[in-house]
Amino acid sequence: MTPLPTTIVSAAAERLAGIVNHTPVLTSRTLDQRAGCRVFLKCENFQRAGAFKFRGAYNAICHLDKTQKAAGVITHSSGNHAQGVALAARLLGVRAVIVMPENAPAIKKAATAGYGAQIITCPAFDREEVTADLIAQHGYTLIHPYDNDHIIAGQGTAALELFQEVAALDLLFVPVGGGGLISGSALAAAAQAPNCRVIGVEPEAAADANRSWRDNEIHVLNHVPDTIADGLRTRYVGQRNLPIMRRYLADMITVGEEAIFETLRFAWLHLKIVIEPSAAVALAPLLSGRYAHDNRRVAAILSGGNVDLFELIRHDWPAL
Repeated sequence: MTPLPTTIVSAAAERLAGIVNHTPVLTSRTLDQRAGCRVFLKCENFQRAGAFKFRGAYNAICHLDKTQKAAGVITHSSGNHAQGVALAARLLGVRAVIVMPENAPAIKKAATAGYGAQIITCPAFDREEVTADLIAQHGYTLIHPYDNDHIIAGQGTAALELFQEVAALDLLFVPVGGGGLISGSALAAAAQAPNCRVIGVEPEAAADANRSWRDNEIHVLNHVPDTIADGLRTRYVGQRNLPIMRRYLADMITVGEEAIFETLRFAWLHLKIVIEPSAAVALAPLLSGRYAHDNRRVAAILSGGNVDLFELIRHDWPAL
């Protein structure tokens, strides 16, 4: 597969100008002291639809021709991509059908429906098969959650904005599910900040991308990962994503569930922002001091803020 040019992200940024929110970059003295370095947080929890996914969804649907737009689009998603596609489709006057797993967070289902999409639920393992059947029946165009060139380019605009705002960075931490955000971020870094080391972070319970990156072959989990980070419960990375990750990533690491909970608590109590567990995954390595260095300028992409706080509060939190 031919690698994507790094310029694809800047082209997407031009297309999305005035459509996506230029999300803020947050800093915190408390976080800097805890992490042992200068930290910048790209807050995609303030993006439209509450997560970075809107960037890629709008960019991808923009590329469809009139016939494809008239037929409608479809995707399968546990939540954030579903909301991004639903909102983008509404703005562009395109019908959207979203196949969601039965265990998808209720708050994300409600938001997706609120943007006007038709939701079809099914067991998590069946969502790709159900999606394929609906495409065969109705001629919808698939907007894949991550294995799509335009999705990758759109997601990379978050990192592009970050580099343009804060200039030189030594490290960038990005959460990894299927690979859309990390692929786009890596392309943005290659074009804007080639000396910045991009590091992907996964929950320990969903470490398929780590194995795939190290072995240079896609490993597929035979179960739905059991992690509080519901946005990262993918079972494999995309065919388009892995080559980009292999070429541009400096490292792939994992964090445990306790570290995710601790990061959520820190964000709420000290940063005073609401982030979802998947976003906390990228920040967790910094709170642990794993990459601490006084002279480093480090960033993390906080991927979203779509979380049911009441449900999460009722969760069985570990003793921290």
